[in-house]
Amino acid sequence: MALSTQPRVRRLTWLVLALAVLAIVCLLSIAIGSRSIPLDTAWRVLTGALPAGDEATIIWDRRIPRTLIGLMVGVALGVAGALMQSLTRNPLADPALLGVDIGASTAVVAAIAFFGITGVGGYIWFAFLGAAVASVVVYVLGSTGRAVTPERMVLAGAAISATLGAFVAATLVLDPAAFQQFRFWQIGSLDGRDLGVVLWVLPFVLIGLLVAALLASPLNALALGDETGRALGVNLGLVRLGCATAITLLCGAATAAVGPIAFIGLTVPHMARALTGPDQRWVLPFSAVLAPVLLLGADVVGRVIISPREMEVGIITAFVGAPVFIALCRRRKLAHL
Repeated sequence: MALSTQPRVRRLTWLVLALAVLAIVCLLSIAIGSRSIPLDTAWRVLTGALPAGDEATIIWDRRIPRTLIGLMVGVALGVAGALMQSLTRNPLADPALLGVDIGASTAVVAAIAFFGITGVGGYIWFAFLGAAVASVVVYVLGSTGRAVTPERMVLAGAAISATLGAFVAATLVLDPAAFQQFRFWQIGSLDGRDLGVVLWVLPFVLIGLLVAALLASPLNALALGDETGRALGVNLGLVRLGCATAITLLCGAATAAVGPIAFIGLTVPHMARALTGPDQRWVLPFSAVLAPVLLLGADVVGRVIISPREMEVGIITAFVGAPVFIALCRRRKLAHL
């Protein structure tokens, strides 16, 4: 085998293994819950061999929508995190740096406190709109009067996050009823969502993934430096605008659907680069596979750790993601961006 083909074969092998793990985690997500269903029974329901019964009702009405939402949100957060770290060339960056999370949180607080909206189907659109508006403001502030740079965007994101965070805190202090409703969304959970949520946000995720795929090669060029990127024919402003758009669509849709989920977008790209190297053409698809593995795995753990009750997935990802990220930092240098 030629030496030039060995890295590609190794990456493809890892990708196939990651997809196999994802399939197993999806099956566990369908089978495990407050009422556990044997794996063979779950498989028979999925294949149509057992079309009716309590198990089929639980799987099709509760577990399938929850697993699909976990897949969608995991893919979105993983790819958004990889884009964010590549855009800013900061291995500690995550999509929250663009104000996406706090923008969504602000809009949800406003929806609850000022418009009396309580259901997920109602404030999901507020959350997405808030995430989009915050990202646009960050981009405008980071580019006003001069060329946009990752550093200016991060500084603008920090300023917007501080301002909106103060607004959220003040509103919740003045309106205890809004706080009681908001705190459940703020934790981050896959429970209580149906297929309608998937259909609402899926188009935004698909568009974001398409934009991300188109940016993989230009991001590889920018990793060599702005001047080298220009020499290779990369339009720096267009690439950064595209990255900001994709991050907003992906992270905004995910946050709107299930609330803020910590550490997925921060940790998973490092795992991907550990397997593939810094090539964004591989980092992005690996992030899209590994992120739902981590998210759905955390959701399964949350269902059994305090059974018969459940612990929200946002809490589990914080407990799981933080030690994993610390271990990556301690055991080896962060992958080159």
